[in-house]
Amino acid sequence: MTHPDSRPDAGFRVSPQAVARLEEIVAAQPAAGAVEQDTGTPGLRVSVLAGGCNGFQYQFALDDAVRADDTVIPAGRTRVLVDSASLDLLAGAELHFTDALMGAHFTVRNPNATSSCGCGTSFSID
Repeated sequence: MTHPDSRPDAGFRVSPQAVARLEEIVAAQPAAGAVEQDTGTPGLRVSVLAGGCNGFQYQFALDDAVRADDTVIPAGRTRVLVDSASLDLLAGAELHFTDALMGAHFTVRNPNATSSCGCGTSFSID
């Protein structure tokens, strides 16, 4: 089953570093690769929620269900899932994976954010 919004041009990109790390995470999941990608392979759900110290916060979670309002962004052998409300706030942004001395984590490089917190998980838009 191919979701109608499966497209790489959704305005939200995934860096090669994020693709590589996401593929490692998905491969480590039980029964990874046993089900076709569009019918149950876990992907990374990226959501924007109200809250955080700047008004909005990013949330990342593995999810194998594609919802009706999701855009599915191919990411190597896996995918990134973004709901339509979050996608509006992520237009032009990039999911990235940073592996630094202070820790390894997914982050969003969002040109729409006018401010963000030190840890990079919350942001505001004017």
